[in-house]
Amino acid sequence: MDPMILVTGATGTTGSEVVRQLAARGEKVRALTRDPARARVPSGVEAVRGDHGDPDSLAGVMAGVTAAFLVNPPGPDAGRYDTALVGAAGAAGVRRLVKLSAIGTGEPGVGPSGTWHSDGERAVAASGAEWTVLRPSSFASNTLSWAEAIRRGEPVPNLTGDGASGVIDPRDIAEVAVSALLDGRHTGRTYTLTGPEAISARQQAAVLASVLGRPVGTRDLSPDETRDFLRSAWGFDEVRAEGVLTGVAYVREGRNALVTEDVPEVLGRPARSFQEWAEDHREAFAAG
Repeated sequence: MDPMILVTGATGTTGSEVVRQLAARGEKVRALTRDPARARVPSGVEAVRGDHGDPDSLAGVMAGVTAAFLVNPPGPDAGRYDTALVGAAGAAGVRRLVKLSAIGTGEPGVGPSGTWHSDGERAVAASGAEWTVLRPSSFASNTLSWAEAIRRGEPVPNLTGDGASGVIDPRDIAEVAVSALLDGRHTGRTYTLTGPEAISARQQAAVLASVLGRPVGTRDLSPDETRDFLRSAWGFDEVRAEGVLTGVAYVREGRNALVTEDVPEVLGRPARSFQEWAEDHREAFAAG
């Protein structure tokens, strides 16, 4: 049987890039989405309907799958969805699981959001399959939420003050995921994925200013303003927004300024910098 790799969250930031990279390598890929008719996937990729919240829809999705990339929306229900995915994978005999988690999982200071992936991490570790857990830091692509303000020449919202994070390019997360899906040497590993430097929101704005050739100012948000931003710009509901607020304070206090060598270890090259990401996504912020 030819290997079949299932990618859940296949239309999201990381999942879509995992699909693209696997397809470019000629791998057989099945992309899980709620609406296959609207999914934009590379030629040859099988788009299938399934819903993390509907376990009955997952059995057929897992049939014939040899490895699966497990992605769930962040929130208090993530563990339940992960457990459903892992259960369906086990019933179908899926041999390898790669779970997308988050930096700070299990850290008490992160607050409620630090527990959202804990059940999923435990589920994959207890699944009997080969497993790898990926804990990425803040995504460089989060700054796309600034694009409209930058195009209008307005200051961008700063949730975390001078607190720095090891901001990572989602393409690197995806490349590590692809390696873990295809190579058993990553079995039993939990990777904390960061970029090459810890960088604050103000420093990210300065990088974008240098790339765009015009000023990019920042505007510090209060906790109430941060809550509103999480709901309006990122689509978080009230529960998820409240869960993230403690994590935002954790970053603001400088407790997330972690940089690891896990990306270079897996990929054999340096992690991409925020500068590289910004240069490659210049058009997203361009006026007009």
